[in-house]
Amino acid sequence: MQVILSYFELILFFLTLLTGIVWCLDIFYLAKKRRVIADATLTEFDARNAKLTAEGIKLQEGERAVMEEKLLLQPAWIEYSGSFFPVIALVFFLRSFLFEPFQIPSSSMVPTLLVGDLILVNKFTYGIRLPVLNKKIMEINNPQRGDVMVFKYPKDKLLSYIKRVIGVPGDKISYKNKHLMINGKDVSYQPLPDYLDENLTYSKQFNEDLFGVSHKMAIAEERAPADLARMSMDFPYKELCAYNYDEFTCTVPAGHYFMMGDNRDNSQDSRYWGFVPDKNIVGKAFFIWMNLSNFPNNLKRIGGFN
Repeated sequence: MQVILSYFELILFFLTLLTGIVWCLDIFYLAKKRRVIADATLTEFDARNAKLTAEGIKLQEGERAVMEEKLLLQPAWIEYSGSFFPVIALVFFLRSFLFEPFQIPSSSMVPTLLVGDLILVNKFTYGIRLPVLNKKIMEINNPQRGDVMVFKYPKDKLLSYIKRVIGVPGDKISYKNKHLMINGKDVSYQPLPDYLDENLTYSKQFNEDLFGVSHKMAIAEERAPADLARMSMDFPYKELCAYNYDEFTCTVPAGHYFMMGDNRDNSQDSRYWGFVPDKNIVGKAFFIWMNLSNFPNNLKRIGGFN
């Protein structure tokens, strides 16, 4: 499921860098240069004014203050850069290290997340990472089975995807007849009322228990299982997976995660394109803060989710 295709993070980085350079240049050089020029000009003005005063000529009151203000006035390009820098820098810091907003554009995480949900992603839960480079510089926590996680799509890092963590390093994941088995144990499913999507299509809905983490998921029971043996792509560590027509088994390698969408028959995920390396992790999705579709009925969606 594509969350966003954007150069926004890179653009924000360069805007912060550019406005920051201008801001620092003005404080540490240009402002001082304007002060030196202003002092020299005002000294000449004072000398001329003293001479005129001695000759009985009085200049207009306040003329010196107006002149000083004009001499110290920032050029427009510096003024705007200096004004925008603190705001841009704050947004960049918050977005890079604390929380980042995303919008859900497709239905692969239904019924947990709906199309149009605006969500917040915790950027520091899984460690502090350098912005743009996404390189981890401080370990904090590792993704846990059942987390809803945003990550860079392994096939194209300009795309961010959101899925649920099904397998952590070392897990053996099996999927047959649309049922999960993890490390040789069947995942339990509790039937729920059928789910009606925005296209007025019903799906079977279950409460899936990932050994302590419960969440809703949907299955299109009438749809035949995907031919994973034919549809799966080449990906690193594919040799750790065994595919048949309607089932597969994969062992998750170290430093990688196996991801699946909650809308199991409408999700392109690790079943097709493989494991997500730790270096691709963006953060943990944890809060829905708005859904503008069907407003104001969707206001009730605001809040945390499993």
